Amino acid sequence: MLDLKCKKCRRAGEKLFLKGERCFTPKCALVKKSYPPGVHGRAGQRKRRLSEYGLQLREKQKLKFMYGLREKQFSNYVAKSIARKIESGRVLSEFLESRLDNAVFRCGFAPSRTIARQIISHGHILVNNRKVNIPSYGVKLEDIIKLRPQSLNKGIFSNLDLFLKKRETPAWLTVDKSKKECKILTKPSNEAFSGININAIIEFYSR
Repeated sequence: MLDLKCKKCRRAGEKLFLKGERCFTPKCALVKKSYPPGVHGRAGQRKRRLSEYGLQLREKQKLKFMYGLREKQFSNYVAKSIARKIESGRVLSEFLESRLDNAVFRCGFAPSRTIARQIISHGHILVNNRKVNIPSYGVKLEDIIKLRPQSLNKGIFSNLDLFLKKRETPAWLTVDKSKKECKILTKPSNEAFSGININAIIEFYSR
């Protein structure tokens, strides 16, 4: 699984941070092999001019891989964003960032979105003091996300305090590190989309 995720980053040509802490270390596959995977990877390192379709496809794949979504899930989010008929890119960022698995990752309770999905599915997360085990659940303003107290002694959270000290959270949420509690302050910003051509993605699905 590690190789598969690292190959996605190498294919995209940039870090998508799919392996949590490992992505920030020299062990990152993109640091070791900064060229695409496959037998022709090094040759493919030479810059090739992408067609408009190729550019749109690449940007779509990057964003889909980043959030760990299947094509149907991702295309549904894009379709709902386009249906709003205004600032589709901003709406798409709000849909993706408001997913519970992403919020759990952003507030530092999990080192990656993959792990966030696991701990949600296993019943370790409460939203407004109610257990929610659906990773795609959409969080809203004033929602409070916290770790279930009974789960804190689980091995998966053994290094949580150390991890939270190093973690920087986005401005749209705030974290009480002592209570292991996170509150949604505002709508998510699209700062997470820096480096991604969101308009190209919208155009890809508007064909």
